[in-house]
Amino acid sequence: MDIARPHHSALWRLVVALILLGSTLGALDWWIEIERVDDKVIALADRRATTFAAEHLPDTSAFSQPHAVIQAAVIDHFKDTFPIVELYDASQHKAFEYVAPGKDFVEEALKRNRHKFPSTPKPIYQRLDIANDVYIQVLLPLQNNGQVYGYLEGVYDVPDEVVANIRSDVIRSVLMVWAAVILTGLVLYPLLMALNKNLVRASRKVLRGNLELLEVLGGAIAQRDSDTNSHNYRVTWYAIHLAEKIGLPNEETRRLIAGAFLHDVGKIGIPDSILLKPGKLTEDEFETMKRHVVIGSQIISKAHWLGDARDVVEYHHEKWDGSGYMRGLRGEEIPLSARIFAIVDVFDALTSRRPYKEPLSLEAALAIINKDAGSHFDPALVTTFNSIAGDTFQAVQGHSDSELEQLLATAIEGYYGISAAQGNSNPATVAASHSAV
Repeated sequence: MDIARPHHSALWRLVVALILLGSTLGALDWWIEIERVDDKVIALADRRATTFAAEHLPDTSAFSQPHAVIQAAVIDHFKDTFPIVELYDASQHKAFEYVAPGKDFVEEALKRNRHKFPSTPKPIYQRLDIANDVYIQVLLPLQNNGQVYGYLEGVYDVPDEVVANIRSDVIRSVLMVWAAVILTGLVLYPLLMALNKNLVRASRKVLRGNLELLEVLGGAIAQRDSDTNSHNYRVTWYAIHLAEKIGLPNEETRRLIAGAFLHDVGKIGIPDSILLKPGKLTEDEFETMKRHVVIGSQIISKAHWLGDARDVVEYHHEKWDGSGYMRGLRGEEIPLSARIFAIVDVFDALTSRRPYKEPLSLEAALAIINKDAGSHFDPALVTTFNSIAGDTFQAVQGHSDSELEQLLATAIEGYYGISAAQGNSNPATVAASHSAV
């Protein structure tokens, strides 16, 4: 979990949310406004057509009038608003047609968009966009005492100023929606930041509480086994650098780090008589000692946030040739993080002082590691480790536990986005933050 820059993350999320919300609401408002516009224009067309029909086409006698009379009435009533008017009798035969001068192209478009006559005495309307102009096609049943005696079909030419006003209204409405969304975002941002701070603060408290358990387990093993946390710090240091050298993804590296701190947690279940025995273990004692990987796996299985450490805890004593324990895995059957850790764990054991042995030199330890490449260790990883062993070994020599702790904290903070300045300088705390949160 990256909590290093919560403001930036929250701000970008808010911006994306506002863009999506504004786009959605804007599109919805645009559609609604267009529908409202169509209704307004249709109402204008309907009013004009209905008024004309009532005044000039009151009954079937209208069909017997000379065309010149009807045309004069059409021109007088509609002027340029209805460039096309057609009159049909009850049998849907055309009785009259008027096309205003210069509007032949509208008539051609009308022929391509001819709608069917209504089966009920209700008007039919259709919007036509022709040559960047808006027209409304109206088919109005003519009725007398509830009986349809004909049909008036007209094409209403929506005036340019009406279209311009309509478009302005639609754009203004959409802009108002966007303004409301942006204003809402600006008002909510401080509140969201305050809530985010509280959430991050609470998350850190939960994280620290969970990791105190990790510290207790690691400290208990250190006290029983080597009286120091230095081994955990050094093997984690070596593991990180080997992981970086082979290009291990960050998520896998975080799992490796957690496993490095918890790798011997199962030794808490091994009797002191075996765990602290200075001499060589008997066969039965060694069988008991081997069970620490099973015990460790069982311990971390009780907490979901420790699960990322399982591969290292359970498989770090498997060997490349299949002679390891507990499952006898071989080659790439062994998880990569466990193969990495097996090398650095043995390397640190060889180069460290123990009650029963003196530390080996860098060269002597590497000679043993290379001798066991292909049997105990992944040979490709050994080759890579040879290239970094010198520098990484020298970097941790002669440091106290607290100095190693600070050195390691700096090395791993980039994998979790948590800096020591944020109150997470303990490397074990940082190491498990991905799992804990």
